[in-house]
Amino acid sequence: MQIYDYDKDAIKNNLTIEQVRDLIAELGGEPQLQHEVLLCKTICHGGDSHKLYYYDNTKLCRCYTGCTEPTFDIFELVRKVKSRELDCDYQLPQAIQYVAQYFGYAPSEKIDETPTSIDADLQYLENYDRISNISLETKIVELKEYDGKFLKNLPRPRIEPWIKDGISQEIMDFYEICYDPKNCGIVIPHRDVNGRLIGIRERTLIKENAELYGKYRPMKLNKQMYNHPLSFALYGLYQNQENIKRVKKAFVFESEKSVLQYATMFGQENNIAVGICGSSFIQYQAWLLINMGVQEIIVGLDKQYQELDDDEHKKLVRNLKGIHNKYGQFVTISYLFDKENLLSYKASPTDEGKEKFLQLYKNRVNLY
Repeated sequence: MQIYDYDKDAIKNNLTIEQVRDLIAELGGEPQLQHEVLLCKTICHGGDSHKLYYYDNTKLCRCYTGCTEPTFDIFELVRKVKSRELDCDYQLPQAIQYVAQYFGYAPSEKIDETPTSIDADLQYLENYDRISNISLETKIVELKEYDGKFLKNLPRPRIEPWIKDGISQEIMDFYEICYDPKNCGIVIPHRDVNGRLIGIRERTLIKENAELYGKYRPMKLNKQMYNHPLSFALYGLYQNQENIKRVKKAFVFESEKSVLQYATMFGQENNIAVGICGSSFIQYQAWLLINMGVQEIIVGLDKQYQELDDDEHKKLVRNLKGIHNKYGQFVTISYLFDKENLLSYKASPTDEGKEKFLQLYKNRVNLY
């Protein structure tokens, strides 16, 4: 296994509590956000009680029952969980790689001093429990497939909040959007480029749950968690791949919702949008598009700042420059960047209608 050199402390200190919540949910910890603390199941030792706490001020976890070493960081939590799940001695460097790849952090250098490449990035994934197959020859990661027969039995009512947000019923039906009456959540199936069901996410419609657990979580049904590594797929690529190949362009948005809004605005027959399900656009996702012959990638991240030159704005600019530095030599990259203050705070480029979106597209920014 290749081992990479990551800035462990920088990753840990830069993770927001919402990001940690998403990761712990992926691990099955059912985290609840209370102020700046996450209350989680004791997945560190396989327990069921919510006695595992994560404190954002210290960036540390503390288990109040069952662990001989009760205080540890997020990397050690991953190491504990994966050692138990895979029945092996999961090493700390593997845990660091897991967290780094989950959030799209690149290694600063490789310890054996050979060049970093997508081949090397793929090799470390071989022990990932949701990976079915990895081909270094074709650079394809095949995720494990779920049986999605039950999706046909879930109701597909008119979901009024998404209708109001500019998503048509026709488009929701096309993307198999369902409703989970038990959890009051919008069910969003994720398929790989070949149409295989690789995961299901749920978007809660209960405000209190969104504040506690986050808006999006892997669906859980009959003790089965329908999670998948989001960084190794693009939402909507299966449905939109022929359009993307024809136009040789792709819009990259954060959420599934933006993909559906774009389809509603311009028609599914013109949909060239995909979702990264977060704010990190990693090498494998870029390669999926480049391999399809895409000549321009238009990145449309959410407006995660309130004023130009505030700290959040500077962080977003650094993120965009990082994307350009990584992939700009392979493909033209442009950005939907709200310089005219058209959008509300945290809004997606597709959230506030076609007119504003077209204005953002007309004024998109290139970093040459």
